[in-house]
Order: sequence, then structure tokens, then C-alpha cells
Amino acid sequence: MVNKGRLDKIKVYTAGKPIEELKRERNLKNIYKLASNEIPFSPNYIKEAILKELKNINRYPESNCFYLRKCLSEKLGVREEQLVFGNGSDELIILAIRALTFPKSNVIVGFPTFLIYEIQAKVSGIKVKRIPLINYRYNLEAMAKAVDRNTKIIFIANPDNPHGTYVNHKEVENFLDSIPKEVVVFFDEAYFEFVSQKDFPNSLSIIKKRPNTIVTRTFSKAYGLAGLRIGYAISSGEIASLLEKVREPFNVNRFAQVSAIEALKNKGFLSKVLENNTKEKDFLYREFKSIGISFIESVTNFILIDFKQDTKLLNEYLLERGVIVRELDSWGLKNFFRVTIGTHEENLALVRYLKEYLKMRR
Repeated sequence: MVNKGRLDKIKVYTAGKPIEELKRERNLKNIYKLASNEIPFSPNYIKEAILKELKNINRYPESNCFYLRKCLSEKLGVREEQLVFGNGSDELIILAIRALTFPKSNVIVGFPTFLIYEIQAKVSGIKVKRIPLINYRYNLEAMAKAVDRNTKIIFIANPDNPHGTYVNHKEVENFLDSIPKEVVVFFDEAYFEFVSQKDFPNSLSIIKKRPNTIVTRTFSKAYGLAGLRIGYAISSGEIASLLEKVREPFNVNRFAQVSAIEALKNKGFLSKVLENNTKEKDFLYREFKSIGISFIESVTNFILIDFKQDTKLLNEYLLERGVIVRELDSWGLKNFFRVTIGTHEENLALVRYLKEYLKMRR
């Protein structure tokens, strides 16, 4: 018998249902996936780079992402040694826990928020302190008060998933003033590119003032490379070197590296994504208001819905019609679900079936 130990009580992260799986299950032709915060457009411009790299598929990739590192350091205005690349930004969360914590230490997380912080900390046997959000936003004051001598990392998703809210520059500045310099503050900025608010924190300037800061971003969201899994961390050279020590070699594949370089060069595609997101988010806001659905305004590419009733029947109704949304019971958000902003066709389908369901239930 295997001794499962601490893993016995850890909940497995459940990903959004894939399009292919729903097609098989329901024998449906049209699927509208609005569950996983992906963008609705494929970055077809990377095809040439992928095909060019195909001849090298029998060789391991460059472990240090040499060309991507150079390209990204120039774009961000940081030193190359400040960057660490991962198999999605999820891996960078794991690397931080692996490198910076020890058995008696603890990490502080918001609740509810992105589940991977807590899951991976517990996998490593690290104590997790949950600080409840207030009005769908991080309670930074309470997080600061929760710090003790064993606290090693504070995780802050900014903007937050699944709420779509953010903490602003002044709030972050005041928060950091109260945090001991030896505690690492980890800002997960997976949705950074979608944010247009002028008071959003300049996290790269924070790193200059406070070396024990990690900022992660990803190519999975606004850049549309979710299927290739590539993200990156920016920190001080000292912290980055620690993450590198625990990083697995060859963790970012060849196709991901060349595609990320092309993504950084192609400003037109990103502009198209952001324009669609703004336009369609406004459309969904108007439609939700017209049919009396409560939601939390978002600075990201998804919207949190307060359905005010059980979502299981609704979820099944939508799945039967090929619409995939994200139920949030497992996140501690009963009667809530999350919707990714899609194309106008996808959003119309969602609104149509929501109206049908509500009419049927009255």
C-alpha cells in the first residue's frame, strides 16, 4: 500500500472542459468554449516559425531560451539574468515554492483566488494562510497582518482570477511598506495585457526598489499561445538565480520559444485581441443588465457572474447546447460561474441560451 500522506487531502485542480471532449460526449457540431480564459482567435501568423523549427524537433530546445530572453529583456527594459521561463506561469509558481520555502514556513494567499498557489504549497508540505477577499478584492491590510517570522511568500493575483478585479498602485505601495523585506511578494500578472486602468501598479519599478519581488506573466492569454504553455518571471538577479537552480532543464519547448518571439513582434494581433475584448465585454455587460444577471465588472477577458441560484442545472443546460462556462463551486464561490469573453457569435450564443434558461425556470 502506498503511503499517500499529505497528498490524500489535496484537491486536484480541475481544468475547463476541452472542446474535443464535449464533442465526443454530446455528439455536437458547434462548441462555444467560454470557460478557460483563452482568447477566441488563433495566432496563425506563427505558422511559418513553427514550420521552420520543425526540422529541429529531434533535438532538445535551448534550455536557457537564449533568443527569447534577449528579445523580452529588450522589450521590458530588464537585464537578461532577471528573467526565468516556465511551462506556463503555473510552473513558475511551483519553482518559487520549491526554491524559497522550507518545511516549517508558510505562504499567504487570498481566498478565493487562483487555486494553484494553495494546491502547490500543500503538495510541498507548506502551511497556507488564507485571507478572505472583501467585495471581490484582495484584503491587503489583513494579508500584511498575517505575516509572521515563518512567512516566505505572499501570492497576489493582479488582476485576480476568478474575480477580474485588481489592486491599484497606491494600495500596493502602502502594502509593501508594511511587509518585511525578506518576505517575497509574488505578483501573478497573467492578465496584464488586458488592463487599461492608469492606476495599475508598475510592478517592474517595484522590483527595482524591492528585490524580493517576483512578477509573472504569460503568453497563454492575450497572446493566444495557451496550447504551447509558456510564461515568464521577472525578479532580481538573486531571486531569478534561485528559481533557475530548481528549474527542470528543457522545460520550454522549441515551438513555444519561437512562437513567443513572433508574438512579441506582432503588435497587430494583440491589438485585434484587445479591441475585441473591449467591444464584446461591453456587449455582455449590456445584455446581462437587460436580463437581470448580476456580475462583477472586470479588467480582464472574463466576467464573474453571481447567478444567485444553483449553477449545476444551468451548466448542464448550456453543455447540451455546446456552451462551456466555468462553474466555481470548487473555488468556494457557490452559485457563481465565470464566462470568458469570446467572439460576437460565441457571446450571442451564450446570451441566447441564458435567456432561454431563465424563461424556462420562471
